[in-house]
Amino acid sequence: MTKFNIVLYEPEIPQNTGNIARLCACTGASLYLVGKLGFSLSSKYTKRAGLDYWDSVNLQKIETMDELLNANKNANFYYLTTKTNKLYTDVKFQDGDFFVFGPETRGLPEIYVKDKNALTIPMKEGQRSLNLSNSVAIVTYEAIRQNGL
Repeated sequence: MTKFNIVLYEPEIPQNTGNIARLCACTGASLYLVGKLGFSLSSKYTKRAGLDYWDSVNLQKIETMDELLNANKNANFYYLTTKTNKLYTDVKFQDGDFFVFGPETRGLPEIYVKDKNALTIPMKEGQRSLNLSNSVAIVTYEAIRQNGL
């Protein structure tokens, strides 16, 4: 079975993280929470959004992106951003790939946005961004479509 990894860098909204945890439980993706969280994992909002799926999630809390990158040196990391023109549909995803998403209010730091593996989801000009949990679902299901669950 193909397995993907969802990385939330400094997520801020507990409901989004709970919803993404539920998506991970349903798809078999691992969930990595990196850096400072804008909420407590024991938050009632986080728990409510994830419902009873939390026990089915391979959840890892990592202190820094460098720690995650160093622990997975041979893996492909893709950085989702509105600041590139390379579409997520132009990539052939592989088993074990990591999809990195930034905080809801500011996105990923520039170092990742400028990476050759920075990808975007197309949207109407003049709009700022999609909801984080929707973006994670879009990219995850494209990877599944390409590879099978």
